Amino acid sequence: MSLNEVRIQAEDFDLSTEVAQLRADHPKVGGVVTFVGTVRDLNEGASVSEMELEHYPGMTEQSISNIVDQAKQRWPIFSALVIHRIGSLKPKDQIVLVAVTSAHRGEAFAASEFIIDYLKTEAPFWKKERTPDGARWVDARVSDDAALNKWK
Repeated sequence: MSLNEVRIQAEDFDLSTEVAQLRADHPKVGGVVTFVGTVRDLNEGASVSEMELEHYPGMTEQSISNIVDQAKQRWPIFSALVIHRIGSLKPKDQIVLVAVTSAHRGEAFAASEFIIDYLKTEAPFWKKERTPDGARWVDARVSDDAALNKWK
């Protein structure tokens, strides 16, 4: 069993529905790890009222698929699902879901962390925040780069 799915969408997602579909008919799954990223109302000391996410269609999906393939080469995982939203999002809105299944939790945790670390720094998304001082583009943080470096 080896399933990968990458979806870029404006619509929200339902965590329980996505996990149920990922596990359906797969009795070998012993662990499911999920990560849900959300829009914060504060970033770098400024209030955030909205985040606009853009991507490069086709290129973004391929980039994320490559990240998932790398995770599958490193750990014996069964499946991985990545959903990343685009468009206008408000604080508390869900931005991203990474879900990984494996026989054991350790592999699922490691693969999930690897995928999200690469997503934060390598996937071709552009993020613009709206703050009281106007709109500003958001770059990867130093901590995101440091997290990525542990995998190299």
